[in-house]
Amino acid sequence: MTTNTTTTPQPQNQMAVSTYQKLRGHLAVLKLDAAAEALPSVLQTAGDEEWSMTQMLEHLLAIEVSATEARRLAGRLRFACLPTPATLDGFDYDAAPGVDRHLIRELGTCAYLESATNVLLIGPPGTGKTHLAVGLARAAVHAGYRTYVTTAADLAARCHKAAIEGRWATCMRFFAGPTLLVIDELGYLPLPAEAASALFQVVAQRYLKTSIVITTNRSVAEWGEVLGDTTVAAAMLDRLLHRSVVLKLDGDSYRLRDHHARSQNQRTATTPTRRTLE
Repeated sequence: MTTNTTTTPQPQNQMAVSTYQKLRGHLAVLKLDAAAEALPSVLQTAGDEEWSMTQMLEHLLAIEVSATEARRLAGRLRFACLPTPATLDGFDYDAAPGVDRHLIRELGTCAYLESATNVLLIGPPGTGKTHLAVGLARAAVHAGYRTYVTTAADLAARCHKAAIEGRWATCMRFFAGPTLLVIDELGYLPLPAEAASALFQVVAQRYLKTSIVITTNRSVAEWGEVLGDTTVAAAMLDRLLHRSVVLKLDGDSYRLRDHHARSQNQRTATTPTRRTLE
């Protein structure tokens, strides 16, 4: 007598497979890719640990939420164009004793963005202005705010090119869009004649709506010279300083300190050791 070893799937198993496939299909249609990928392991864990349907659903959706937040963060970081990996936690306060730690921590909460407060970082080169500006930008990105970092020279060049190409309004909308706009290195390079107008219009569009962080090596009294137009400089400062935090940094350049430290270490390493004659 021949025994038939072929097993026929039970209706209950067929129903479970069909339901699983439908669930995967629903997740795919809704573009919940992370949840769809995690579904087998979540179902296995739910069965092993006897989760309720509510627990399983919460866990599955939590996976999708985490993946969505990670994608959004990556997108904000790409848009921000952060020039360095600087963070507020990595700032060397010992090298900048005049910087108020409590104030920097408060700015790091991004509460100033809710009131459209501006931040001006003023001081000589190498005192940490760009580090703090990038750190504030990074904190804003991680807090969920749309952020963009540029230099004063690049902003002026982009606005000039947009004006020539008939895209001035589009360019202005771009710089008006981010919740936080960081303008680095104002005063470091000579600006063309039309730069004052471009900077003023960007500041005017954002006035009392969104925040600007500016780093500069020139005092506010010198901005007329920097922009080549004292009237425009005064009008721009009037808007920037109306609601602002001004930090003045001083001290030696950290780049020069690092250079001197490396030079000293090299001299120490290459100095021959004298033997005492017996």
